[in-house]
Amino acid sequence: MARIRVIYESGEPERVIEFDPSDAPFQHDGQPGSILDVLLGHDVWLEHACGGNCACTTCHVIVKRGFELLSEASEQEEDLLDKAPGLTPTSRLGCQAVIEDPDAEIVVVIPRYTINQVSERPAR
Repeated sequence: MARIRVIYESGEPERVIEFDPSDAPFQHDGQPGSILDVLLGHDVWLEHACGGNCACTTCHVIVKRGFELLSEASEQEEDLLDKAPGLTPTSRLGCQAVIEDPDAEIVVVIPRYTINQVSERPAR
């Protein structure tokens, strides 16, 4: 089983998700098996104003562990990341970063800020 540990800069409690990448897609936004797909499919919210279509930076995450276990970033993703607040050398768009290794252990930080002024998060 692959595993994603989600750390929030906002101070929300961490989440750990275990999943089988071969079960992707887990829902309909982002690339199948992407960080966004896995999180949303396991009831963990990640902002994604463009619907996971690599057209914004609201699903920006910082990969603290397992960066090399993700699919390669496209030129379009890299161009968009240049606009993301808090960009780091291990930043990715959650909608594009696909977890392919069935034993991957990924740690991501969800930044406190995005370019959105208002969250699209559904009411709980």
